[in-house]
Amino acid sequence: MTIVRLRTPVGMTGVMCMAEVFSMTGFACYTTLLPGLMKEWTLSNAEAGLIGGIFYSGYMVAVPVLSSLTDRIDSRRIYVFACALSVLGAACFALFAQGLWSALLCQFVIGAGLGGTYMPGLKSLTDHLQGAAQSRATAFYTAAFGVGSSISIVVSGKVAASFGWPAAFAFGAIGPVLAALLVMLCMPKGRVHAAHETAAAPALLDFRPVLKNRKTRLYVLGYSLHNYELFGQRSWMVAFLVFCGSLQPEGMGLPLAAATLAAIINVLGPVMSVSGNELAIRFGRERMIFLFMGASGALACVVGFTAALPWLFVFLLMCVHYGCMLGDSGALTSGVIAATPPQQRGATMAVYSLSGFTAAFLAPLVFGVVLDLAGGNGNVMAWGLAFASIGIFGALSPLLRWMARRR
Repeated sequence: MTIVRLRTPVGMTGVMCMAEVFSMTGFACYTTLLPGLMKEWTLSNAEAGLIGGIFYSGYMVAVPVLSSLTDRIDSRRIYVFACALSVLGAACFALFAQGLWSALLCQFVIGAGLGGTYMPGLKSLTDHLQGAAQSRATAFYTAAFGVGSSISIVVSGKVAASFGWPAAFAFGAIGPVLAALLVMLCMPKGRVHAAHETAAAPALLDFRPVLKNRKTRLYVLGYSLHNYELFGQRSWMVAFLVFCGSLQPEGMGLPLAAATLAAIINVLGPVMSVSGNELAIRFGRERMIFLFMGASGALACVVGFTAALPWLFVFLLMCVHYGCMLGDSGALTSGVIAATPPQQRGATMAVYSLSGFTAAFLAPLVFGVVLDLAGGNGNVMAWGLAFASIGIFGALSPLLRWMARRR
């Protein structure tokens, strides 16, 4: 077998972006099939949100260890191990999931797989790049997350419609195999500490040196707010579009399946992630991060209340909201990498990702609880309050920035 090691920024970025897309085939299976699974398993909104959120708890458990290990072990090996977890989780969901508890376990394992591919994959890429090339590669890599989630939504929805929901999860088990092969065959070896550096380095899960870096702490907080809104919206987007379609006048329902519309919305993510990073390079990273974060938070506080309006208006508003949410993604991640010494990059990514995906775990659950308490998923007011529960922090971020500057 011929092994092709890529060394150019474009080649390495292309390989890692493609691998990320493949690794995410099972990422959105559950959220895409949520309305049908809720009926089949008679789940409450809180239980459905818990299954959506447990994915990110799996990520949270895995990422501190797996991402930190990339400072000591070739990141490609970590990546392949995590791909195996993704395959295991998706295959078990397809074969054995029968309700709340089995779904929780399988989603947890799939999430742990993502914890060992997303940030370790980014470290594998940025270890070999510097300066503007590193920033742009980071933006494209984070943008590929949106491509992967869009493909996962579309394909899993279509596969489930034709062959049943277990087949959609079986599809989710295929992609990580291809991702592991790409990384091992095409990427150069990840950079690790020399023996004397490793001996002097902090213990594996000692994150104090990372947290002492003030710039790092600010990016960690920003990423947490970003993920809280983003993953709360992603987890409930298809279900919300189904609800919107049910409120349309007879003969004026959604022109496409809710999963397809959600995938179209997701396609905006890569475009806005890259564009937002370029704007950050040109006009200042901090300014653009707060601009996009404040705008997306304000829109989130509005979008749920529009469910009964014409579907085209709701769809376009969701597009604008999603675009604003992703506008700060590339700028946040490239910013934290630029602010981190190379020997601490794996540990910093662990803290950054752990904090962000802790928020991602909480958001779907909080969304579901608010939805239940406010009247259920057949109530426009309940949807409005649920969306506001994930948007309020972003909406307040410009005010917090202003108050901090006054101090």
